[in-house]
Amino acid sequence: MGQEEDVARLFETVDAQGGSLAGVVNNAGEVAPASRLEDMDSARWETILRTNVLGTLYCTREAIRRMSRRSGGSGGAIVNVSSAASRTGAPSEYVDYAASKGAVDSLTIGVAREVAEDGIRVNAVRPGFIRTGIHAERGDSRRIERLQDALPMRRGGEPDEVAAAILWLLSEEASYVTGSFIDMAGGL
Repeated sequence: MGQEEDVARLFETVDAQGGSLAGVVNNAGEVAPASRLEDMDSARWETILRTNVLGTLYCTREAIRRMSRRSGGSGGAIVNVSSAASRTGAPSEYVDYAASKGAVDSLTIGVAREVAEDGIRVNAVRPGFIRTGIHAERGDSRRIERLQDALPMRRGGEPDEVAAAILWLLSEEASYVTGSFIDMAGGL
């Protein structure tokens, strides 16, 4: 998702299917093993920023080009998957990831205001401590179990809970919601 040409090709493939684009979920995300900032290198930062920020920008731009009433589209909804880390900063673990998701938050607010009159709603969910494979892939398969007792709800979240929030934001039930966030981090 961090390669502009690949994203353009993806949307061209969607165009070839006919019909109109009604919704996009920017869910691609990259995180690296937990580390302090001074121990990170620029290759790590470039990978995380390319996927999490540039990928979201590319997909959002292509979606707007197709959905915007200004461009002949019918409007639609974009949901960005951010992270609770954008609010906490993820010190001593993922400050680079947190910074990338902070950029996604800023993008959500700005673009929501920019395209509202074009019939496009832009919102985000900010999951945290969700039982997915992302932490195991980065060497910390027990992260949720290790941290869940520090959460007000005392449990990790499930992917289906995040999916339900995304589906609601895409739906007509959320027709008056734009530039908003649903925080899904067990009360953190």
